[in-house]
Amino acid sequence: MMNSALQYPIFGSEIQCPHCHQTIPALTLTDTYLCPRHGAFEANPQTGELIHLQSGRHWRRWDSQWYRQHTHPDGIRFEIHEALDKLYTQGYRATRVIIARRYKDLMSGYLERSTPWRNGGGDNGASRLYGLPVEFSPEAVDDPCWEVINFDLEKEPGVPVRYPYFRLFE
Repeated sequence: MMNSALQYPIFGSEIQCPHCHQTIPALTLTDTYLCPRHGAFEANPQTGELIHLQSGRHWRRWDSQWYRQHTHPDGIRFEIHEALDKLYTQGYRATRVIIARRYKDLMSGYLERSTPWRNGGGDNGASRLYGLPVEFSPEAVDDPCWEVINFDLEKEPGVPVRYPYFRLFE
């Protein structure tokens, strides 16, 4: 009798679609998952990645969540922008962006640089994105989550976001 675990791809009999988060089934005896809305995803047992066959986008999983693995700076910048918007709508303000070190070369040309003559001498050329200070993660050997996750936003706990133009009416 064949072991039933060998009939499914490496992530099991079903996964959450990385796009719509609905549960999608594996096709038995293949390395493929099929989402009715987004099409086929192939699991690569050598890399541990999930690949969307139509777009070629790659995802890796950490702590039961899928993280897209970016190959272009616009993809990660868009993802950070969306996360900032979400944080903002929850009433918080981000104070720093920490980007996975593996994206350092990809992102370096897209970060804003503070210059002493522009900001009064304070930042010493610190990198910024969307006006926030940017740091890169520690090496993945120090914290393995950084092999998979793309960035983290640091926020001030409990400090709601205030729209600048509301101050006119206070």
